[in-house]
Amino acid sequence: MRTVGVEEELLLVDPENGDPRAVAAAILAQAAHDDPGQDVFDEELFGQMLEFATHPQSDMAALGEEIVRCRKEAARHAGQFGCAVAALAASPLPVDPLLTVNERYAWLAERFGVGTRDQLVCGCHVHVAVESDEEGVAVLDRLRPWLPALVAISANSPFWQGSDTGYASYRTRVWERWPSAGPTELFVSPERYHRRVRDMMATGVILDEAMAYFDARLSAHCPTVEIRVADVCLCAQTAVLVATLTRALVETAARDWRAGRPPPDHSVSVLRLGAWQAARSGMDEDLLDPMTMQPRPAPEVLRSLLDHTGDALTACGDAERAEQGLAELLRRGNGAQQQRGLLERAGSLRDVVTECVRHTQS
Repeated sequence: MRTVGVEEELLLVDPENGDPRAVAAAILAQAAHDDPGQDVFDEELFGQMLEFATHPQSDMAALGEEIVRCRKEAARHAGQFGCAVAALAASPLPVDPLLTVNERYAWLAERFGVGTRDQLVCGCHVHVAVESDEEGVAVLDRLRPWLPALVAISANSPFWQGSDTGYASYRTRVWERWPSAGPTELFVSPERYHRRVRDMMATGVILDEAMAYFDARLSAHCPTVEIRVADVCLCAQTAVLVATLTRALVETAARDWRAGRPPPDHSVSVLRLGAWQAARSGMDEDLLDPMTMQPRPAPEVLRSLLDHTGDALTACGDAERAEQGLAELLRRGNGAQQQRGLLERAGSLRDVVTECVRHTQS
């Protein structure tokens, strides 16, 4: 059974008016004082963000419980400073990001200028265990056309600096501003993967291997593939659905590789269009079918994701969880749909943020 770990970035906000607050350094210092040696919470690019990472889990129910527990702990720590946490992939309200004091982040700000300041966005990264770099690269090559479906499921950033962007996941469009971000060509072998990263570093444009911001990549620190396309999900159960489907995609890709089935040879140009379409409309309109790259209604594409990964979901004992999770998501809506619904009912983006604080804990 492949283990799965999740990293979530949360937005720190004023619980009364919803404004982002740059108190991450104080929260982390207090958390370290209260629990010396804790390895759950970490700093991020800006002081208005707080990151946590779960432990590797093989059971999705246990993973869900840990995500909820980490969110509650983050809220508890933030509450000591009169602050709250919101699982929002971008701030609906105008914000002036405060860069975290860190040599690496200072380099990014100097190198990329205003592009760095735009990166107050919160994602969800899913790590899935692989047996080797060879298996990992084979998985990366076969995941590529399915990643936009995960964007559509997780889409949770419709608002930006006080306005509706017209996108379901504007975070992914902001993230694409990094020169090393986005979908990749087929790697074929570990040697070609690592050579490509070395070639990118040799340009001097990026700082190091960690800045190879591929949509999916080999982890430099543990034997996993890291899938990086999802917005942080408003509801914890959506994050579990994303993790469940991601593990199934990895397992399916590994089985296809072992069976000698080649990966779909879609160009990066077409994959970018698929990613844009998912970011633009989420689950509201069409997505590009991962096999044909032609438009199909989003619910049909998401159902095809369940069909594509059906054997792996069954083998992991996750088939019923995935079926129910997707059905509930289609009924309730993703984060972008929920945020827009909240705005329609409440009439204020401040009310949207404060209500999302509550949804973060549910």
